[in-house]
Amino acid sequence: MTGSGAKTLRWLLPAALVLPVVLLLASLNLGVYHIPLGEVWRTLAGVFSPGGTASGTPAADILFRIRLPRLLLAMFGGAALAVSGASLQAIFKNPLVFEFSLGINFGSAFGAALSLVFLGRALPPQLSAFAFGVLAVGLVLFIAGKSISQIVPVLLAGIIVSALFQALLSLVEFVANPYALQALIFWLLGSLAQATWADLRVTLPVVGFGVAALYGFRWRLNVLSLGDEEARALGVNVKWERILVIAVATLIVAAVTAVAGVISWVGLIVPHLVRMAAGADNRKVVPLSAGFGASLLIVADDVARGVASFEIPIGILTSVVGLPFFILLLRKSRRIWQ
Repeated sequence: MTGSGAKTLRWLLPAALVLPVVLLLASLNLGVYHIPLGEVWRTLAGVFSPGGTASGTPAADILFRIRLPRLLLAMFGGAALAVSGASLQAIFKNPLVFEFSLGINFGSAFGAALSLVFLGRALPPQLSAFAFGVLAVGLVLFIAGKSISQIVPVLLAGIIVSALFQALLSLVEFVANPYALQALIFWLLGSLAQATWADLRVTLPVVGFGVAALYGFRWRLNVLSLGDEEARALGVNVKWERILVIAVATLIVAAVTAVAGVISWVGLIVPHLVRMAAGADNRKVVPLSAGFGASLLIVADDVARGVASFEIPIGILTSVVGLPFFILLLRKSRRIWQ
């Protein structure tokens, strides 16, 4: 790494660690009900100090029942989506691959919707979302066949599978009762507004385990990205390790999708920007993607609930930013197709 690259990395690593925490704390005073930063700090100090308890004030209720759960979900969800995208891009050796292009989003969304509408949470939506997310990826890999290392067959297979699950999702919406349909549509647009501590108790252990597993696997991602023959020569079981990475990436995307709906493009934008700044070494890309993915989703959530008197679904915001970015990346990546 050049001298300038090493200097960039020296400040990127601390920034990826500190920035999400700073943004989370700064975001606690944003929203329709404005809470001054001084009151935020006093409330937090009152709760987390030895023997402290929630004061029961409106500010404390808003902070601990609404804002803190959704911001924690934004932070961990953004990290999960970004790390998932970085890992998938590494094993497919292409910066255009992420959870959306593999059909994970809509597969997981269909599974979660199926559970919420028909089973009434009798089957945990996270489990249903994971099962159908895995099914979506399996269909993509089956359709792509031996062309799995080429981007065009993978993207086309992802489009086919996404269209299939979108159609099935529309069918669920069609037969859902009006009350369930209203909630389902808002959820499918992507939203953190309904985040609760109960959601976090289920989601954060899954996300934490998956992100930690991919972080521990980051050096092997470098080996897998060399190519199948080179990886086998180094003693790597390419097939099973690739399946393991896909399964863990699918697990954490499904866990986030089950509680926040469809939030796309984070897994494409963040890893690509990290690679532009820090290089392609996945030992650095994975932790940096986690930190900046968390920061991006916190900022997106701030915009969603602070730019207007009503809340904009966060999935719309990430799509508005992500689609132009994807087009730009696609135009610059034509050499991959040749």
